[in-house]
Amino acid sequence: MKLNEQKHRILILGASGFIGNAIYKELCAYFKTYGTYRISKACYEDNHHFFQYNVEEDDVYEVLKATKPSIIISALRGDFRAQTIAHQHVAEYLLEHDCKLIFLSSANVFDGYSKYPSYELDKTLSGSIYGHFKIKIENMLLRLPKKKVAILRLPMVLGSQSPRLKELKQHLQEKTAIEIFPNIIMNVTTDSKVTQQIHYIINRNKHGIFHLGSIDLVHHDEYIKDIIAQIDKKNGVVYKHVYTTNEDRYLAVLPKFNKLPKHLNITSKEVLEELTK
Repeated sequence: MKLNEQKHRILILGASGFIGNAIYKELCAYFKTYGTYRISKACYEDNHHFFQYNVEEDDVYEVLKATKPSIIISALRGDFRAQTIAHQHVAEYLLEHDCKLIFLSSANVFDGYSKYPSYELDKTLSGSIYGHFKIKIENMLLRLPKKKVAILRLPMVLGSQSPRLKELKQHLQEKTAIEIFPNIIMNVTTDSKVTQQIHYIINRNKHGIFHLGSIDLVHHDEYIKDIIAQIDKKNGVVYKHVYTTNEDRYLAVLPKFNKLPKHLNITSKEVLEELTK
């Protein structure tokens, strides 16, 4: 353990979600770590490091006042307008306190582009409501002092408990069609790799924009079929091919400027292997 690790007080907004909970489990042994949850469950209510927080109804400032974090990690989900207001309040808190924000963004900030993979300093452009929302938050945060913010753009995040994997298993169980996009080229990652990368970013006091996808690219349709082959041996699968464009379209985030050490890289093959552990 590094000597400075216990000095940090970390607040994870959205710590009961898939990625937020994985981050909490990674960090709680090293730092004084707090989290928020939306829906009451005994496991959270009995944990004094967890605070109930509904982004649509509650003021995030109350949680900030109670936890006094030196690092805030935003893995929030929910109403986009409510999230925007919450991040405005977080931004005000950052300016008033010795505190830094790690914001989980998405490859969708580039879903308006198609011809190339995207790098950290590329201009964002989205055609989706979700991507447009993430760009809005990013732009707000990029106006803050540089050392106060780390923006982590994530591709599809998989894991044994990931919503995407659960959705695929449900399709298989109910024998409903699984949508695949033959023309989309993307990269992928796992919850466990993202949490390791966040731990490193905290330890090294990094800031700026990070692209945290696999170092190689895959076609959406082929990769979903590879996942199905790992979890379903019966081959009773129905696919629905969705063509959004006639040409290959990239939805991939690759690093060029903020590269992490090699041991923190992951390949699409390693992602697949982790799903069967």
